[in-house]
Amino acid sequence: MSTHDLYVHATDAPLWQVPASGSARFSWEYDDGRDRLLALYQKGKDKQWDGQRRIDWELEVDPYDPLGTPDEAMTLYGTRYWDKMNEAERGELRRHYASWQFSQFLHGEQGAMVCAARIVESVPDMDAKFYSATQTMDEARHAEIYGRFLHEKVGMLYPVNDNLQSLLGDTLRDSRWDMPYLGMQVLIEGLALAAFGMIRDTTDKPLPQQILAYVMQDEARHVAFGRMALRDYYKQLTDAELREREEFVIEGCYLMRDRLKGAEVLENFGIPRAEADVFSEQSEYLQLFRKLLFSRIVPCVRDIGLWGERLQRAYLDMGVFEMGNQNLDLLMAQDEQIAEKLDAERFAAEEAERTAEVAEAIEEGRALP
Repeated sequence: MSTHDLYVHATDAPLWQVPASGSARFSWEYDDGRDRLLALYQKGKDKQWDGQRRIDWELEVDPYDPLGTPDEAMTLYGTRYWDKMNEAERGELRRHYASWQFSQFLHGEQGAMVCAARIVESVPDMDAKFYSATQTMDEARHAEIYGRFLHEKVGMLYPVNDNLQSLLGDTLRDSRWDMPYLGMQVLIEGLALAAFGMIRDTTDKPLPQQILAYVMQDEARHVAFGRMALRDYYKQLTDAELREREEFVIEGCYLMRDRLKGAEVLENFGIPRAEADVFSEQSEYLQLFRKLLFSRIVPCVRDIGLWGERLQRAYLDMGVFEMGNQNLDLLMAQDEQIAEKLDAERFAAEEAERTAEVAEAIEEGRALP
């Protein structure tokens, strides 16, 4: 079945074309590179995995409760609309919310794949080209996995959100080689990591937990890559050039904050956009959710050297300024550990099952005359 048959409403066009600008840069220096970045490149090679094999796709998923997250996570919870719904209607609402969330993850991963490929083309340093080539493969795997989950387990997709599409377009149209880093590695990837983490840590469903944990293990490397490359480069920029980047970050953060309302879902249930926006603003869960989503972005922006007065005021306005003190290295280490622990638990259980099967076969053999 075509993906377009699964969209909740028709998309504008089968292809979105963004005019490319900027130069393709070749480097003839193949032996000189930053040790930290080359080490990250080696890790990127070592940590490649197959989404068809590492994830247990045989696990059942209830399409009307795909994520198992609390009902409070839905904007309508506690409203008069929620009170009027029967259980079947609430199940349909859960399905739409899960579809909307994972669809935006899917579209964002395709954007990340294109941006990583653009970095390979445009970045001047060979060590960065090497690493971003591994990231391009990572992002392809992530898009494959999210697409499969939506097609096979949920059976419904949402088109790309307008604000996400706008930020992707701004990132890709800019001719400066560092902007795909800033737009994708810092803003979109940073926000996605926080969103993935909130669902990973609250779901009671093993399949989405596996998907999110393993994707986050990759994304931790991607954000580290962006931090290394941009921190080095931004030390060389003038104040005026840094202000231009800060303006881009401010606009992008407001866009991403506004992206999180999910009004498209409520409109499909007959709720006017203005009322849907009010419900989103009033939801205590979503207020906390939106705030925590910046836990990865704000410390990263500060770390790479974009911390001017206007940017700080914007973060105060959003209520996320204190996130700048988060320990980003600790968060990333935890993402890696959770994936490794999940692997260890899964494979230990499989090994125990195989051992039990062998023991049973031996006992059956002894029982034979």
